[in-house]
Amino acid sequence: MPTASPRDTSLVTTARVDLRDNDVALGVSGNHAENLKAIERRLGVRVGQRGTELHLSGPADAVASAVRLVEQLENIHRAGQPVGREDVEQGLKMLGRTASPEQGLDSLVLGPVLSRAGRNVAPKSLAQKRYVDAIRRYDIVFGIGPAGTGKTYLAMAMAVAALQARSVKRIILARPAVEAGEKLGFLPGDLAEKVNPLHDMMDTGRAAQLVEQGTVEVAPLAFMRGRTLNDAFVILDEAQNTTVEQMKMFLTRLGFHSKAVVTGDVTQVDLPQGKLSGLTHARRILEGVEGIAFCGFTEVDVVRHPLVQEVIRAYDRADAEVKVEAEATAAAPAAPAVPTPTPDTEGSSS
Repeated sequence: MPTASPRDTSLVTTARVDLRDNDVALGVSGNHAENLKAIERRLGVRVGQRGTELHLSGPADAVASAVRLVEQLENIHRAGQPVGREDVEQGLKMLGRTASPEQGLDSLVLGPVLSRAGRNVAPKSLAQKRYVDAIRRYDIVFGIGPAGTGKTYLAMAMAVAALQARSVKRIILARPAVEAGEKLGFLPGDLAEKVNPLHDMMDTGRAAQLVEQGTVEVAPLAFMRGRTLNDAFVILDEAQNTTVEQMKMFLTRLGFHSKAVVTGDVTQVDLPQGKLSGLTHARRILEGVEGIAFCGFTEVDVVRHPLVQEVIRAYDRADAEVKVEAEATAAAPAAPAVPTPTPDTEGSSS
């Protein structure tokens, strides 16, 4: 652990963190000190580096948060994992959401779902950690939230881990074919992109072999009809675009020794207007059923470029404003009808 020595003054708090190793200091700082610059920018502190020592100054709470994050990044690096800009961004998000040291970034990253060639697939937020824990514990799990929160990626990692542990015999990834209704002519090209994480999780040749053998199956939801899925890890992606009937059909395919993970974003429904989303309906009627877990994600859990989080927030605000305007318009009293004037026929002859 680093040595931190805070010192309070009337204006700022300062702290010295000694990482005691040049490689660790370089790893924590990042390429061209990009990690330290991100900490400075996001927390409003100043970070100077002298050899293995980091010198921090700024408001007391900000400096305390910066020291805590540096300690977490050091733990990650010493465990043999690279520290990237995305780790810093996720660590900064978590600082404001938990005061527990046991729930820091390092506790998530160092508890990997899957490891391959020195690279770990691990949760990057508390919501992702709860999601992974739910998949381990429950046979049916719903992951609901915006794009970029790792819902499908982590589900695939859990599926690969289960396959490698021989807990299941196959992985099935399905998606509703909205554009083609439920016609079997649907070509799941963009669905196949969702299976690309396999190449992050195993050798490319091995991944292709599993797909060819049918051990990993990528199919439109229509292909699930009439089947019983035993010894399988089944993932339904883009579930907000299922109808109520399709969702019921999918959930009732689950056989023995199987798991189902359902992912989607209820704000991105592409069904015809007036058609109820099967995901929205399932959450309403199944939440609270024993053995089924619902995990929610927000823009805070987005693990893409930091600007993606701001984009999601901006669109959410715009949607909320439109909703308020629509409600205000609906609640406004209707204007009184203006009587239509009739010609004055008094004195006219027929």
